[in-house]
Amino acid sequence: MLGQLVTLALAGIMLAVAVPGYLKVMPRHRLNGAVRLLTGDLMWARMKAIQRNNRHRIFFLDDHRYRILDDADNDGAADPGEWTLTRDLRDDYPDVVMTSTNNPVFSPRGTASSLATITLRNAAGAKRVSISIAGRVRIR
Repeated sequence: MLGQLVTLALAGIMLAVAVPGYLKVMPRHRLNGAVRLLTGDLMWARMKAIQRNNRHRIFFLDDHRYRILDDADNDGAADPGEWTLTRDLRDDYPDVVMTSTNNPVFSPRGTASSLATITLRNAAGAKRVSISIAGRVRIR
């Protein structure tokens, strides 16, 4: 009986020490996850633009959603038969907000026009994802 009480007390102490540390690192993990998700989607859009030989446009809809458009007819709008992906960061990363300087377009050669810097932030800080004219997607 005494052994069980001591074990329970030790478990309570360890929990009291561990929980604040866990809560402190979670925002950083959510920010890193959101950055990896966005970066992966941007690199995928560039690869698909090359593979399908047509432009892929990225639209930042608000502070937590973006859309990737396989713009086969190059009119900047989603038409029947053109593939789109809309991603909402709040589904998995509710505390991360996003701002973008522009809506980039990947060409069939893999280059980018309408260059953009996308900033993602939460309580842990901010990270930037940039797209160069060569189409390279980088985390800063």
